[in-house]
Parts: sequence; structure tokens; C-alpha cells
Amino acid sequence: MKKKAVVVLSGGLDSTTCMGIARAEGYELYPLTFDYGQRHNREVEQAKKVASFFEVQDHRVVSLNFLNQIGGSALTDLNVDVPVNRDIDDEIPVTYVPARNLIFLSLATAFAEVVGAEAIFIGVSAVDFSGYPDCRPEFIESMEQTIQLATKVGTTGKGIHVLTPLLHLTKKETIEIGIKLGVPYELTTSCYQGEEEACGVCDSCILRLKGFAEAGAKDPVPYKKASI
Repeated sequence: MKKKAVVVLSGGLDSTTCMGIARAEGYELYPLTFDYGQRHNREVEQAKKVASFFEVQDHRVVSLNFLNQIGGSALTDLNVDVPVNRDIDDEIPVTYVPARNLIFLSLATAFAEVVGAEAIFIGVSAVDFSGYPDCRPEFIESMEQTIQLATKVGTTGKGIHVLTPLLHLTKKETIEIGIKLGVPYELTTSCYQGEEEACGVCDSCILRLKGFAEAGAKDPVPYKKASI
């Protein structure tokens, strides 16, 4: 029987690269996308296109619109501006969504139990990132331990593993792997503004453009303004 993996698929560069890696490793793909009340719906639409590209049999889009009722982030509260032209550092920016990956991995665990998946892929990185605490190795290790304690499959011996192939990679290294695997970066979106043309000046755009430049490749998505 073919091994199965749930992939937390945002429609962005990192999660789409994880789709390519999981496919290359022989997993049957079960992408899971969250509509969590973010300031734009573009990433959900792009996630659907990515799932179609990979010809998956079961792509779930789960509504979590309550996160914009909680707020606390520029991505879920339209009254909070997305920072632009910021020097990326270790400070946690206002684009951090409280407990987002904790919630995402909890629901991905439930989906994995239902479909019989042995792995969950999530595209977090502790190298080129915006300082989010839920992208750190310590969090991933703790979450995997919790999954084994909190699930039927975990307590009966098989378990579910949280796989983070990008955790120790730079954006450049991630892109290089994705290009080799034929990942459809033209279908992805990373900009926090969510318009057809990426802004080029938010944290996510800056990191993405820097990664493509360092990889010696051209980013296939259009930009209003390329900061690099």
C-alpha cells in the first residue's frame, strides 16, 4: 500500500515545495488548506491550482474564519497595516498570527488519522523567516510528541510524524530544490497583500525575491515593485 502524507498547503512557495518533495519521496498527497479569515483569499485559490497541478485525489479547504474574530495580526485584522520595506530581523512582526501553526498542525493531525497518513509535511523554516515562534525546531519537536500522546494512532504504536524538509534551509536552497523537482512556482503566491501583482516590499516578498536572486533564477510571478 502506498504511504500517505497530509501536506499543509497555503498556496505559497514553501508549502508548494513541500508538495514536490513529498511526491518525490513517494507519498500519496492529501493537501489541507485553511481559509482562516486572512486579509485576502488569493492564497486559497492558488492552493487549489497547485493541488490540481499535482493531480491529488483529495484536497480539503477548511474554514477557520474565527481567527479574524480573534485578530492580533496584520494578516487577520484589516485595521493593522502590513509592514513594508522592513529590515528582516529576529523581532516578531505584526504579521505573526497567534497560534496559527499550532492550530493548523492540530487539524492536519485529525485529517491524517482519518485518511491513514503516516506523515504531515509543513513548510516551516528556521533560517529565512520572519521571526515567527511557531517555525522553530523546538515547537515542531514538541508538537510531534503531543501528537503521539493525543491520538489513537499515536497510542497504538504507529504514530504520525511531522516532517519539515525546509526547516534548516535558506530560501535559496528551498528554491533550488523546487526547481529541480519541477515545482510550479508560477502558481504560487507569497505576498501578504494578496493582489494579482505582488507588492515586492512586504517581508514575504523580500525574502522570496532574495531567494530567487541568490538561486540565480527568475521569479515567475509578477511584481508591482521588485525590492531586489
